[in-house]
Amino acid sequence: MRENVPLTLPLSRAILHIDMDAFFAAVEQVDNPALKGKPVIVGGAKRGVVSTASYEARKYSVRSAMPIFEAKRRCPQGIFLPVRMKRYQEVSQKVMAILEAVSPLVEQVSIDEAFIDLAGTERLHGDATQTARKIKGRIYAEACLTCSIGIAPNKFLAKIASDLQKPDGLTIVPEEEVQNFLKELPVNKLPGVGPKSEEALRGLGIHIVSDILRFPPGLLERKFRKYGLRLVELAQGIDDSPVIPCSPAKSMGSEDTLPEDTTAINTLKKQLLSQAEEVGERLRRDGLKGRTITLKLKHSDFTLATRSHSLKEATCATKILYDTAVMLLERYNLKTPVRLIGLAVSNFGGGQQYSLLPGVEKETEKLERVDHAIDRIREKLGRQIITRGSNL
Repeated sequence: MRENVPLTLPLSRAILHIDMDAFFAAVEQVDNPALKGKPVIVGGAKRGVVSTASYEARKYSVRSAMPIFEAKRRCPQGIFLPVRMKRYQEVSQKVMAILEAVSPLVEQVSIDEAFIDLAGTERLHGDATQTARKIKGRIYAEACLTCSIGIAPNKFLAKIASDLQKPDGLTIVPEEEVQNFLKELPVNKLPGVGPKSEEALRGLGIHIVSDILRFPPGLLERKFRKYGLRLVELAQGIDDSPVIPCSPAKSMGSEDTLPEDTTAINTLKKQLLSQAEEVGERLRRDGLKGRTITLKLKHSDFTLATRSHSLKEATCATKILYDTAVMLLERYNLKTPVRLIGLAVSNFGGGQQYSLLPGVEKETEKLERVDHAIDRIREKLGRQIITRGSNL
């Protein structure tokens, strides 16, 4: 384990950020020990993108979001594996349970990372350093995985710190060291600084965080609006955002890169049917319904288009999700071939609510009842036991 830990840690507020190391690839190596020490690359089909690359693969400059064909060019000896999201979610749940045993204030921000507010945990678990070591030990003991942890007075500093000693790292930023920690940091490490804003900052001569403080806040506000003032706060290490446990999902969706670019509507409809089934089942399992259905299309020239439609009532019925997505597709003026298609549901409303009047049942309610019945049968007998017709 790599550590950058001071002898004392005088933190009035201790926020921990945990980031699992090369998570998807690491799970594959645990499940198949023959893969350990080898360049493992998890991603879509040959036309998809890399989801995660093991550290062995990263030596060949393979990184997340890189097209698979480019990853194969850089690392032809790599072991390319499909995404097994259900398995990764199982392991993620085990990791999050370990974190929730430490503090009730756990904010999961993705499948492989979370924030923890350590306030009030000292008597049970010791100081922040001891707690971090215990967490790392439990995760390795129960899941055979390593993680990197950053601890700091606030969330954004903790997240930056967790990235500095990867893999299997532990970095702590005491309050009195915040300015020293930040001053030489590249400005693109600050949250919200993307390629365009970084270019604009460099145009002002701002390359590292301490450069920000050489400029009057008013000038930065005029240049970057509200974010200009936010930059000044970040450069001073100020961030009061709380750790929010159990933040509800704002949307739920599914998307797939197609085997070949296409303009064939029937091919795209078939993909939407599969996605509507997947998203509908997940909504019903989580007791959610959504009003807004969004169609996502990425063309062969990598341009992106989205179309949305909001229903009068929230639903989790697969047929309604599918019919709405197909309507959006048919209204779309499709000229350029599509390489990726996706369906998402948002604007969540209540869960299961059926009519209280005897003998009165809306068509939507009937569809949802049928879907719930199908879900139960598939859970007992397997997904292949019931297959929907392509015309739904």
